[in-house]
Amino acid sequence: MILHEPVLPVETIEQLAPEGRALMVDCTVGTGGHTAALFQAGAARVLGFDRDAEVLDLARQRLSTWQDRLELVHGDYRDFGQALDNRGIDRVDGALADLGHSTVQLESDGRGFSFRLDAPLDMRMDRSQGATLAEMLDGVTPEALADVIYEYGEERHSRRIARGIVWARDAGELTSTIELATAVRRSIRYRGRTRIDPATRTFQALRIWVNRELDGLGVFLRSMAGRLAAGARLVVISFHSLEDRIVKHTLRELEQTGEVALRVLTRRPLRPGPDEVARNPRARSARLRAAERLA
Repeated sequence: MILHEPVLPVETIEQLAPEGRALMVDCTVGTGGHTAALFQAGAARVLGFDRDAEVLDLARQRLSTWQDRLELVHGDYRDFGQALDNRGIDRVDGALADLGHSTVQLESDGRGFSFRLDAPLDMRMDRSQGATLAEMLDGVTPEALADVIYEYGEERHSRRIARGIVWARDAGELTSTIELATAVRRSIRYRGRTRIDPATRTFQALRIWVNRELDGLGVFLRSMAGRLAAGARLVVISFHSLEDRIVKHTLRELEQTGEVALRVLTRRPLRPGPDEVARNPRARSARLRAAERLA
């Protein structure tokens, strides 16, 4: 079984302080690494959400020790409020949202997240619904695609890349992730070595586009803060500047306006140390922010 190693596990537990907490919510449970840490640190119950039914099946196996204290829900974390209402839950004693992708998604065949694996152009976190990347690219204009790549990937070569992708599509040379990555690299024509693969930012942008990853993130944070019990904490782990910017500004705005009696605990995001990055290279871009409900 491929298991995803949770990022910043020590910092997450320190900030959430789950011992003795009646109900914690893991909004993005993945394969259950953070949830297992919550139970090991003394959480009484955990309600876990994930959009990906395949990783939830792995989480059930990993977390079988605590199955009588765990409920897993296949659904988008942004719909957590309705799920709580359906269960008659008004307040929770802590919440975690790890906005990254699991190793299972990145390394499994057929998902289309990685430019290092040859796979169909899918990229959906929830393969039971929504359009695939191939379907979204079909008919998109170079101008609209360039906007997506620039906004979500912060890619300065977005127009050239978009034209290259559309050209490959129209030529029948855009049927897999390998062909997509080739179209991106061919459009940029980097010389020499680069720190990251030229396709990295474009793949990030397209993944965000397909899964609407930034849509409603600020609204979710406001809603989640409003469901915290007094003294409960919220931890959010993001992996790129677009997400982190939304998290930072939303938490600070809640604190400053008093819309929710919230105290930001991390003026600067917590980052993984060199030992963790050496052990788990995917953790290198992680940023953790935390806040506490005061009343």
